Amino acid sequence: MPVAERTDRTITVAILALPDSAPLGIHGLFEVLSAVGRLWPRLTGTAGCDTRFRPLILARTAAPFRSVVGIPIFPDHGLDEAPPADVVVVADVELPLAGDPAHGWAVEIAWLRRQAEATRLICSTCTGSLVLAEAGLLDGRDAASHWSAADLFRDRYPKVRYRADRILCDSGQDGRLITTGGASSWQDLALYLIGRFCGAEEAARIARIFLIGDRKEGQLPYAAMARPRVHDDALIQRCQEWIGDHYQVANPVAAMSERSGLPDRTFKRRFLKATGYTPLDYVQALRIEEAKQLLETESGPVEALAEQVGYDDPAFFRKLFRRRVGITPARYRQKMRSMLPRLS
Repeated sequence: MPVAERTDRTITVAILALPDSAPLGIHGLFEVLSAVGRLWPRLTGTAGCDTRFRPLILARTAAPFRSVVGIPIFPDHGLDEAPPADVVVVADVELPLAGDPAHGWAVEIAWLRRQAEATRLICSTCTGSLVLAEAGLLDGRDAASHWSAADLFRDRYPKVRYRADRILCDSGQDGRLITTGGASSWQDLALYLIGRFCGAEEAARIARIFLIGDRKEGQLPYAAMARPRVHDDALIQRCQEWIGDHYQVANPVAAMSERSGLPDRTFKRRFLKATGYTPLDYVQALRIEEAKQLLETESGPVEALAEQVGYDDPAFFRKLFRRRVGITPARYRQKMRSMLPRLS
């Protein structure tokens, strides 16, 4: 994952749909990018990133049209009235190609050539790289695409270095031209863009929300602590706010009980009624969520991480982590980092 180009402003992403495009990558990118900085806070009650994405679907005209699989696509703008974009993404096109691309994509190619001079970043998903190749933007460069496009690149675009081994490929200088390979590679591109503009932590959050990546170990590794229920018990709310900043202290349940001024059993009963968690479950959930974030973003030993979130016994921490997350801390770190795309 590249170093994030952090910004407080909104990143406009123009998703270019062609008459030959399928809707999956277009609508998938639109939904996932729209969730950045918004959906995680709604689901968990914790802060998300400040950067927002503004995805827009562009097409030759703003008139709705049917995609190659029959599902309608409703462009936000035609190319002539499209607002300036920070990122342009060319959606995949159906193979085999019908007719001469030079004629069928002439309007889009002319627009892309203009964008190449003005836009911060141009990308493609799957066979969308053929459109970039037809526009001459990939000449002398590496490019990824679907494996079935290999012959097309060899025969029609010999100046392009087609890379059959790549899923995500830096095809231009300074990361200004990114191509991807495979029908589901829009997911890799989405996480790449989120990581690039928001950082790895937000990319990992989005991957967890949409279960992007290897799901053979089930849903538990992706799950987060659910937003605590809303209640009107002000005393318990104050305890929750305190433990949110002090979850790593020794004997946290006893500390909360003491701060409440209630008898221990009364405190535990009121806490459960108000939040839906026992105090111990609540503290453990907070600690495990913090441990997940540290595993996603830092490389220190698990023993040090366990102590950082409040566990002096690494063996107990590993056992608790596995029970709540379904996998070991080391496997969680490997899993989450492997699904955040890196350019190779």
